[in-house]
Amino acid sequence: MLSLSGFFAILLFMHLASGGPCDNVVTISSSWPGGLTASLNISITTPITSWEIDLKFSSAVPWLKAWDATESRINEVEYQLRNVSSNGVQSAGTTLTSVGFNAVFSSSTTPIITSVLFNGDNVCLIDTKTEDRQPIIEQENNILVDAWPTKYNYIEVITKSLLFYYAQRSGRLPQNDNPIPYRSDSALNDRGQDGEDLTGGYYDAGDHLKLGFPLASSITIVAWSIIDYPLGYSSAGKLTTARNMVKWATDYFIKAHVQTNKFYGQVGDGDLDHDYWGRPEEMTMSRPAFFISTSKPGSDLAGETAAALAATSIVFKTVDSTYSALCLTHAKQLYAFAKRYRGIYSESIPQVADFYSSSGFGDELAWSASWLYRATNDNAYLDDAKAFYTEFNLSDNPSEFSWDTKTAGVQVLLAKLTNENLYRNAAQTFCDSKVNQPKTPKGLLFVTKWGSLGAASNIAFICLQAADLNINPLAYRQLAQQQIHYALGDTGRSFVVGFGHNPPLKPHHASSSCPNRPAVCDWDAFDSPNPNPQILYGALVGGPDNQNDHYVDDRHNFFTNEVACDYNAGFQASVAALQSLAVNGIFN
Repeated sequence: MLSLSGFFAILLFMHLASGGPCDNVVTISSSWPGGLTASLNISITTPITSWEIDLKFSSAVPWLKAWDATESRINEVEYQLRNVSSNGVQSAGTTLTSVGFNAVFSSSTTPIITSVLFNGDNVCLIDTKTEDRQPIIEQENNILVDAWPTKYNYIEVITKSLLFYYAQRSGRLPQNDNPIPYRSDSALNDRGQDGEDLTGGYYDAGDHLKLGFPLASSITIVAWSIIDYPLGYSSAGKLTTARNMVKWATDYFIKAHVQTNKFYGQVGDGDLDHDYWGRPEEMTMSRPAFFISTSKPGSDLAGETAAALAATSIVFKTVDSTYSALCLTHAKQLYAFAKRYRGIYSESIPQVADFYSSSGFGDELAWSASWLYRATNDNAYLDDAKAFYTEFNLSDNPSEFSWDTKTAGVQVLLAKLTNENLYRNAAQTFCDSKVNQPKTPKGLLFVTKWGSLGAASNIAFICLQAADLNINPLAYRQLAQQQIHYALGDTGRSFVVGFGHNPPLKPHHASSSCPNRPAVCDWDAFDSPNPNPQILYGALVGGPDNQNDHYVDDRHNFFTNEVACDYNAGFQASVAALQSLAVNGIFN
């Protein structure tokens, strides 16, 4: 029974119970010697305009860092959390699930949270027995459904991965939707060569460049996961957040598409950007913008952006038909541009070649045509996709699926759209080769030393898609789960910041390495031996840099510890797929 005064608790997918009277509102999702990660889940039955949460521990907790709240220490066992501007107003019938914290303690046993006061009211259970409570999930439509037990808390992973994308946002941030307390408006003067407004979008990685090609690839993949695995997001209460995550990028793509055949693909000078280590809010260097046009074509960039916009048009088709139609209009124009004026974007924008040089554009032409067919059901696009598939010999078995190489994605997407053996067999060849490929001693499908976990996650997602076509479903789902669980902790440590056992503490990421303002942030922060002062929740770090599972949690090592929008895309998409399978009881 709950102690009340208007508040009720929902137990959200508990993995490591604290064993105390507040298990109903506190989920300890991970712990390690001397530390833990917990989230709070409190239902609201009366409207409020602000809130305070008072936490009391059974033993000393000398350090606590909250997310989606500000924290203050009362004494060694008591802390108070207060709302930030984006989540102070809460309506009756909603659930406050975005607040949580990392805590550090020195005792040999994990402290128990003995009291949680929400605006002065105790929201912990009077009856502390937990054995009869069933785990449940609250969806965004307020329907409660049974949660499927999984080894790792996929709901927490999805939630935190979306927080990572919040941390990467550029431009003017909405006051009512900014859960990252150390981030605010930045790069408000980003302009094209003719003064076009290029604010918004996402910063690519640990730096502050805006790079259209890898970002468009990331958005296509995430949109794909929303289309095919909406239950993965809705069961985590994050379907709307996921839609808004892709929209933040597609809003920017629409801005960058300034003319029918002119599209800005980069903002920021790579050399100047990498000479600066600090907050994006405080950048003063020149940020030139670079575009493709009829005289400087980029079929890969235009095609991938068309794919992202076409996929996003499907995401919003039943939610916001006006926005869906806008995305589709730009997708069609960019596809026509890519098809008619052929060229490699990194030759037309030489500045980007040192960062994301393209190997070709044939796969993006087939990829974008396939997505436009899925979005429109217009056979002309399917005919184009098939023709490009033959012209560019996309039946070959690629080594990866990545921001640069879409062939495996084309194969499985065309298999899904046509059910033809030509494409099904190609998808099977790809995934069979990955199932049979020797793994590292700890089980990683090692493809590249630069972002090895992102590469493995992308393959996981493609093979989860192939499994949905009933192509070796058990083997492919086991492969995907093995790769995702490697990242989540099967090696004995997590590779996701702020999640699981012994997560990375020093990601190669400028803004999270900065202390709270107004303290100065510069290269001293980069060279600091201490953990990043800000926790970059949900960021998947690059991972092992060789086939022997070698990894160092070192900010200086961009192979193992840089983060990037494209790393998280396939990872988040795969977790959403696994969560959807779990909730449906298909695969655990």
